[in-house]
Amino acid sequence: MKAPPPDDLADEIEELAAEWLVRREEGLAPDAARAFAAWQGADPRHAAAVARLERALGLMARMPEVRDALQAPVVPFPVPRRPAAPPRPAAPERRWLRPAFAATGLAAALALAAATWWPRAGALPSPRAYATSAGGFERAVLEDGSVVELNGNSELRVDLRAAERRVTLVRGEAHFSVAPDAARPFLVAAGAVSVRAVGTAFNVRLAAESVEVLVTEGRVALARPAAGPSLAAPATIVAAHERIVVPAAGGTGAAVLGTPVVERVAPEVVRAALAWQERRLVFAETPLREVVAQFNRRNRLQLIVADPALAARPIGGTFAADNAEGFVRLLESGGAVTVERRGEFELVLRPAP
Repeated sequence: MKAPPPDDLADEIEELAAEWLVRREEGLAPDAARAFAAWQGADPRHAAAVARLERALGLMARMPEVRDALQAPVVPFPVPRRPAAPPRPAAPERRWLRPAFAATGLAAALALAAATWWPRAGALPSPRAYATSAGGFERAVLEDGSVVELNGNSELRVDLRAAERRVTLVRGEAHFSVAPDAARPFLVAAGAVSVRAVGTAFNVRLAAESVEVLVTEGRVALARPAAGPSLAAPATIVAAHERIVVPAAGGTGAAVLGTPVVERVAPEVVRAALAWQERRLVFAETPLREVVAQFNRRNRLQLIVADPALAARPIGGTFAADNAEGFVRLLESGGAVTVERRGEFELVLRPAP
């Protein structure tokens, strides 16, 4: 059985989100509330759809003319005209979100209202900044419904404009699940690299030696200002399960860029690259030097492997991403290494005698 096209899947998610909101308006039992929370957590697109519809609800609650129009009965086919009935007494005010709305009709109405009124409904959100400490993690649903997950020791700025959505990754690593909006492209600037998307999911890591973009869904266009021969003009297209690494000649990610490398990556490589989102690290016969690099990106405590043979030793298992000391204690208890502490935030690993 073929998977539904992306547009059909997006419509289905919107309809399910609308149905959940209707059920919540009627009142959710504890089991249903837990199921709703589980549905939102199962896929970032689910939470993004709920956020978009809730925002549209808020907008229409402040717009009586839109609210009254949407409260009119939904008639799926023509009906014969009937004689006008005498006026009825005024009914008490009721909340405008009525369970009588079919979920599909509600989703369509909310999507239309959000698209129509969002650019006009007062000022756009002010730019916002997000930052995490070493070992930290943050997940945020932006005003446009996009979801951003921020790795430890990372910082970004978000500026949602009328014609575009602009994000600047100042440092670190972030994963973006972009809400579709063809009229407002989603732009991520990382150092001297710019990533452009409409509705997709991708990961960006800004390091001193390179800028890495890993696409997990859809595709993105990657470019940089005044792109020269080192980057195909006008942009390089990177598709799902592809990764592009744009090395820096030196200094920071904003330095002069070298030749980019695009590669196809296997699903297990994608899972390993995004393991930080799950707050755990999973290794299978992975060289210790790579394991240490993963821990060092997520922790203030830095591990140093002082011996090449030890650095090549394979490691397997599942570990808490924010517990580098626990990982080192495990190696120590197995008799594999000895540990020397240098200052407050460095541990040197050497082979056990």
